[in-house]
Amino acid sequence: MTAIAQGRTRRTGLLGAMCALVVTGTGLTGCSDDPDAGTNGVGKLSAAQIQTKTKAAAESADTVRLSGNVVTSGRTYTLDMRLKADGGSGSVTTEGATFRLLRIGEQLYLKADADFWGQQDGKGDSDTDTAAADKLDDKFVKVPQGDPSYKKFSGFTDKDVLLAGLLTLHGELSTDGHHEQSGTRTIRITGDEGSGGRLDVSLEGEPYPLRLERAGGAGTLTFSGWGKSFSLKEPGKDETVDYGKQLPSS
Repeated sequence: MTAIAQGRTRRTGLLGAMCALVVTGTGLTGCSDDPDAGTNGVGKLSAAQIQTKTKAAAESADTVRLSGNVVTSGRTYTLDMRLKADGGSGSVTTEGATFRLLRIGEQLYLKADADFWGQQDGKGDSDTDTAAADKLDDKFVKVPQGDPSYKKFSGFTDKDVLLAGLLTLHGELSTDGHHEQSGTRTIRITGDEGSGGRLDVSLEGEPYPLRLERAGGAGTLTFSGWGKSFSLKEPGKDETVDYGKQLPSS
């Protein structure tokens, strides 16, 4: 073999080694035309298989952070919630009012300012109403389990309930190319070419869902912090009010 041929062979071998290093070490695919090179492989699956895998990954994760907006019963809720198996915490905004939710086990707390409670009461500006609202101002109010507000708001703190309702696309499933979400490569699946929703699934690590556009314009949500631990702390007695009866309607 000539010196020139040996040099070419060495350069070819070096280039191949560098490409392998880049792909396996960082997940980049600059040396390959395959968009799934160095990924978790779900991009090669059918849309139905991808949906099955992303649901399984989401269900098996201990925690998740969910943010964005959801439209339900004609009302838009903007959420920023951290969820785990035994509860969750975060903020909810709707119709200009913001409140915090905290659930630990079966106990649900709602925290808001006096204006929020005054609006929920809806009976006017009597001294009695104002005093009641002031009592609840910026306190963690224990929500009775039999109260309509419990059923309405506890779902926002329930990881399994939320994900089961959100991660189902409607109509015929199909894939819609490779994309990126916050620096992470994704494969997108759709229902009925998008009218039934769009879901971006991570191609790196576990196939977690990362972004969802709900069917019918019913909101857009992002998912992050999969598996990142956080603690839920019960508020102190001086921060808590036990309303003791049905809360003002909300």
